[in-house]
Amino acid sequence: MTSVPKTHDDQPTELQLQVAKDAPGFMPIDEAIALYRVAAQYLSAPDAVGIGVEIGTYCGKSTVFLGAAAQPLGATITTIDHHRGSEEHQPGWEYHDTSLVDPHTGTLDTSARFRRTMWDAGLEDTVIGLLATSTAAARIWGRPADFVFIDGGHSSEAAQNDLAGWAPWVRLGGALLIHDVFPDPADGGRPPFEIYEKALKTGQFTEVGVQGTLRVLRRDSGDPGQPLF
Repeated sequence: MTSVPKTHDDQPTELQLQVAKDAPGFMPIDEAIALYRVAAQYLSAPDAVGIGVEIGTYCGKSTVFLGAAAQPLGATITTIDHHRGSEEHQPGWEYHDTSLVDPHTGTLDTSARFRRTMWDAGLEDTVIGLLATSTAAARIWGRPADFVFIDGGHSSEAAQNDLAGWAPWVRLGGALLIHDVFPDPADGGRPPFEIYEKALKTGQFTEVGVQGTLRVLRRDSGDPGQPLF
């Protein structure tokens, strides 16, 4: 998909790879390595601001790859999640994990497992976990990012809110990354594909990379921070 800067290995350390493997989550390794390489590319660009954003943390599997890309550069990853799980993580759904239920509230709470993942991967000084909904966090954000990686809730409302709230903060020359993009409806849910198409239709983004269900869109025009729609 892209080359890795000279400051980086071609993948995270063996320790970080093992930590990511052990963390609950759903990203295939080929897409995770592509995510690492794209993050390294945009965080090390001459006009980089040194900030990457992830929407949808869960237990930190993909965050390990983003943090590993940022760490050698002294860059920072902010990962945003309310840690109560998406629709598919709730009781009765396919991806519900009873080991992640907080006995005090009776609801899913992945925040402690995320913190364990960052500790084990040695990324606590590189990754900032923001405990909030995507929409609430977007209201107080206010600065450009080298990339925004959208991998949050897959309902239409959640995906549209993620795009509207966070795509505007991609700096010029930066990247909007969208996960779980399935062009064929038979393969998966539609909302990530719909926001992928919507971003392209703004005319401000150009697709520059594909790995599995991961799409990379470079921002070529527009004013960061201004609404896209």
